Amino acid sequence: MKKNNEPIYVTKPSLAPLEEYVELLKGVWENGILTHNGPLVQRLERELCQKMGLNNFVAVSNGTIALQMAIKALELQGEIITTPFTWIATVSAIKWEGCTPVFCDIDPGTLNIDPTKIEDHITDKTVAIMPVHVFGNPCDVEAIDAIARKYNLKIIYDAAHAIGSTYKGKSLLEYGNVSATSLHATKLLNTAEGGGCVTSNVELDKKLQRLRFFGHNEDKDIVEDGFNGKMTEVHAALGLANLKYHDDVLNDRKKKYRMYHESLSEISNLQFQKISDGECNYSYFPVIFPSEELLNKVEKALNDKNIFPRRYFYPSVNTYSKVVKYESMPISEVISKRILCLPLYFNLTSNAQELIIKTIMNRIAVK
Repeated sequence: MKKNNEPIYVTKPSLAPLEEYVELLKGVWENGILTHNGPLVQRLERELCQKMGLNNFVAVSNGTIALQMAIKALELQGEIITTPFTWIATVSAIKWEGCTPVFCDIDPGTLNIDPTKIEDHITDKTVAIMPVHVFGNPCDVEAIDAIARKYNLKIIYDAAHAIGSTYKGKSLLEYGNVSATSLHATKLLNTAEGGGCVTSNVELDKKLQRLRFFGHNEDKDIVEDGFNGKMTEVHAALGLANLKYHDDVLNDRKKKYRMYHESLSEISNLQFQKISDGECNYSYFPVIFPSEELLNKVEKALNDKNIFPRRYFYPSVNTYSKVVKYESMPISEVISKRILCLPLYFNLTSNAQELIIKTIMNRIAVK
């Protein structure tokens, strides 16, 4: 097989036509409002709520700030139970807000935190649980909610991947005390950089709005200790332009996910993420290989054809010994060494996808 001329990366931003984005920017240039909860930020929040069926959406500068705001808004101090199979931002947010991350291992099928193991990690210092909807796959929200109620704990969902995912007919962002999502360039819906907080609690929603703007209330008085988490009008404009095409992006992602799954399922020794109850947005296509050695061989074969998948998440976050105290998480550590996310994005052509599939099949077939 020939080498692909243009590099194919693990993901690529889904972008509206440039002229539609520029049209929105004209209004920004005319009114001179670039930030401070401008009209486009407010419009993006409204339209996101309408599109996703949300009660509210507090737009912020990025998904990490969204997590920090959630912790701060809930006034948490103590231990927060989370997953080791995540991006470092989950842990960074916990630590930056003065709390202690406590890891709980994952379910080897769903790749989400294993709710049957959470109670083993609860102490008198535990204040919250922060699960991650890994690759947009819904966590067992009911089991987690039952544990939180039993021990009087808060739930903050790291829903960075979860835009477009649903559970029992409503957005996955509606679950937990707060869900913090990302609108980063790699996400299904993006504002280049951005994120948001979602809560069904009206007073908590108001507090989150204050926190993102230095603790200002509606009268411009500083009423609490906040910080700068504002989204700009330039970023909101991109989000509004892209939101128009969200359904197309979501449907395309599912179609390509299924193509990968149907083709690669013919290889008996590969494993795939078990999709939980609910509707996943299929934001990534992870493949779990029987060994790290085979993963490395497949990755090299793809790289040789100018195709660049990603070892995501790797390594398991509990092994970052300069950031956290190491504690063995055997399932997460084993999975992280054998998982590879294949290219999956709106502009990925069927020919490119077929090349990726054939390259993997051919490399695995080599003795």
